[in-house]
Amino acid sequence: MIDALDLSKQYAGRVAIDRLNFQVDRGEIVGFLGPNGAGKSTTMRILSGFMPPTSGRAMVAGYDVFRESLAVRRRVGYMPEMAPLYQDMRVKEYLHFRAELKGLRGRDMRIRTGEVMELCSITDVRRRLIGNLSKGYKQRVALADALVHRPDLLILDEPTNGLDPTQIRQVRELLRSLRQDHTILLSTHILHEVELTCDRVILLHQGKICAQDTPRNLTRQLRATSAVRVELKGAEGEAQKDLQALTGVRKVIPRSRREEGWETYVLRVESQSDVRESIMDLALRKGWKIRELHRQLPTLEDVFVEITAGDGVPAQKG
Repeated sequence: MIDALDLSKQYAGRVAIDRLNFQVDRGEIVGFLGPNGAGKSTTMRILSGFMPPTSGRAMVAGYDVFRESLAVRRRVGYMPEMAPLYQDMRVKEYLHFRAELKGLRGRDMRIRTGEVMELCSITDVRRRLIGNLSKGYKQRVALADALVHRPDLLILDEPTNGLDPTQIRQVRELLRSLRQDHTILLSTHILHEVELTCDRVILLHQGKICAQDTPRNLTRQLRATSAVRVELKGAEGEAQKDLQALTGVRKVIPRSRREEGWETYVLRVESQSDVRESIMDLALRKGWKIRELHRQLPTLEDVFVEITAGDGVPAQKG
């Protein structure tokens, strides 16, 4: 569905994206991840025909996004992060207007706008002015707009921005249901949603692709550390040094000292290491009591932070 070859975009004084190469297969849900300024929105604008690349080539459904941009736009539904909705139009009126711009007419237009309003759960506000809607409802109107012409490819820039947890869950379920008829490329800062929704992740940093794989493989194969949490008693403040000396331990982070002398530590360990047995052996030798010991596998957030930080150690989550 998408083929990007050495795709680059330069602005005055800076490079937004630098020789990106990736493919997205039909029916996939692919997440575009990266910090602000990584080049996600620029790439999406190029793929949607909104702007041309400086160099390289991108194909959507077999059509060149620069030379055959009209054919590409017929097959793409694009939802920008800040969707430019007409605030003084009613929801139904706006979707009719947008559907006609995209080539739908008469009965087909009316049926399809009804379908996308139902799909995006905005039927109950169809007669309200868009300017009077909450941010969450505006996001859903923009998503309905992107869907109205039955595009082969959906490009969604922060589709859950401004939604509450219930609405985010609804969007997640909607995206999963859409995969039968649409290929989906989305960007988001909610990494948990990517893990639950996407088949594959493309991670951008400073305009370049630094990783792309399934969320599971990224957490398994990259160098992100895992964490072990231990709560112990009897070390009298000496545990940090002894735990740090264990093989496979990168860093020991003390947590709050609890009641009656209980101390809590989080150990950052190599991704292939499991130091729990070593901790138990150490506790037996030192005479420590342990009432909590568990391992936390790396998450996509750990991978994201580690790669973009570039320091080799993921940031500790609070």
